[in-house]
Amino acid sequence: MGERLDVHLPIKSNRLCIILVKPQFDGNIGAVARAMLNFGVSELRVVGRETNWSEETRNRAKHAQSVLNNSLSFDSIESASHDCSLVVGTSGKREFGRQTAFRHFIEPEELPDRLLVTEGKIGLVFGPEGIGLLNDELNACDLLISIPTWEGYPIMNLSHAVSVLCYVWYSKLDHKKSERLLQPNLKNKLRTEINRLTELLPSKDHTRKGIEETLFRVIMRGLPKDDEIHRLIGVIKDSADSFEKS
Repeated sequence: MGERLDVHLPIKSNRLCIILVKPQFDGNIGAVARAMLNFGVSELRVVGRETNWSEETRNRAKHAQSVLNNSLSFDSIESASHDCSLVVGTSGKREFGRQTAFRHFIEPEELPDRLLVTEGKIGLVFGPEGIGLLNDELNACDLLISIPTWEGYPIMNLSHAVSVLCYVWYSKLDHKKSERLLQPNLKNKLRTEINRLTELLPSKDHTRKGIEETLFRVIMRGLPKDDEIHRLIGVIKDSADSFEKS
């Protein structure tokens, strides 16, 4: 009962990687590994700590030792997601007023609905227990996702949150014809040009930052193709060039 069976991982499971940012508790990391493999996800990346796993981590992972054995350590979200066409940050925090300008969340069911008909690696980023991802870390992500929970106790355990999102992904796996997500370097170019344009706007610093994040997130929520992004980058670049000359 509960053993690891000799069954191939599901198709498209290699498209999803789980990125843990500075996880605090060894037991939670092991539970995350187990939850991942429950739904056929096997690629674990960890930011801010080494992967010489403790006995507690190993014990909590049960038969998902392969996830721990193959895990990789990085020093930042950017390096951990270097090959990802889409980086999705997670948060359980409820924001109100102006803070919502930085947090445009989608719900879990929207993620596979949008992405299973595409190709390209996707990184799901989870923050440390009790703190979650900070604003700067959320800003390093392309999309934000939040699991609807009761407002009286909204913050989930790390491994439970990973379980929910891996389940939603696994439950909607299909074999539809795929279209490719943006190449990571093209996505980075879009970020650079949007940043250059907003830095030239005659606005206050906090306003410019809000415009930058909103513009980038709205574009990315549409999951544009390479040729569409090339055209958008051209428009944004021309607009920035015009501001520089004025």
